[in-house]
Amino acid sequence: MSDVEADRSSNFVLVTRKGGFGLPTACPSCLPVYLYLRFANIAFNLLYDVTNPDSDHIPYFEYGYYVAFNNEKGGVIETLKQEGIADLDPKAPNTYFSEWLSTKALINTWLATAIEYEIWVASDSSNACKIYFSDLPWLLAKVLYKKQSQDVKRRLGITDANASEREEEIYRNATLAYVASSLRLGDQSFFFEDRPTSVDALFLGHALFVLHVLPDTSVLRIDFLKHDNLVKYAENLKRQYLDGELPATSIPRSHFDASTSKSNSRRKASHWSSKPKPKAKREKTEEEKKLRRRAKYFLAAQAIAVVVFLSFFGGVERAELQDGDEDGFAYDD
Repeated sequence: MSDVEADRSSNFVLVTRKGGFGLPTACPSCLPVYLYLRFANIAFNLLYDVTNPDSDHIPYFEYGYYVAFNNEKGGVIETLKQEGIADLDPKAPNTYFSEWLSTKALINTWLATAIEYEIWVASDSSNACKIYFSDLPWLLAKVLYKKQSQDVKRRLGITDANASEREEEIYRNATLAYVASSLRLGDQSFFFEDRPTSVDALFLGHALFVLHVLPDTSVLRIDFLKHDNLVKYAENLKRQYLDGELPATSIPRSHFDASTSKSNSRRKASHWSSKPKPKAKREKTEEEKKLRRRAKYFLAAQAIAVVVFLSFFGGVERAELQDGDEDGFAYDD
């Protein structure tokens, strides 16, 4: 890497939800972006946003004085391509472009829906709360989980009358997607041209989430394990691109966390450091200032959301709130 490239990449920051389950980030939306940057051999700083648990702008990528949010312009990976930071994908004249595009669509629809269903509907609240709400008070996390679960059911068109039919349809589509992916991959190391593309980042992120986060009883996990080449693919790439990359002593903290912002707001994981000396702290951008202002009002806004939620949905049963262990949800002091 040249000095110019090193200086440029030292300004790259990926902000995700916290890591867990042996993964650098346990968020199914964040992990593919992390993997895409690793595939592209882009050096970056990894930070965790712990103040916006239910926000759809995470993950986001800071480059210089600009920020690419997950919910804008097609997502972070598309922005990385458009800005010329990292573009691993084939272009339209390529002979396999149509197959690459259809595979990507399959992952972003049927498999993404299956993951969403597993997290918010099929499973208890334990995994979802570890991923999204682990830094919140128990009661607030519990209410936000129930609210998000209801939102997902509405978005997926799940009602009491059609719940079993929709579940069958979601898992059937996921099964077909696994079969198609297994046939497409064969015994290759990557899906196309023996090199990584965004399809690999998306599918590997999905596969690692299924293998490491979902419980052994998960229908999706059991189905995935039937395809030996997909399991081997995930294990090999995890070993190559993830294992040993983030030792526990250097896991970064969120720059939104007031307890660390004074002394180490831009702490680097050891393998990402492009220079031995720490980079001087730059002036915060307007976008960062905006995010910090939003963070200050986060708890107050969520408290209001709790009141509205309890009023709208009739409240949470007292017995259910007192018995948090039955659904596997607990916090360590």
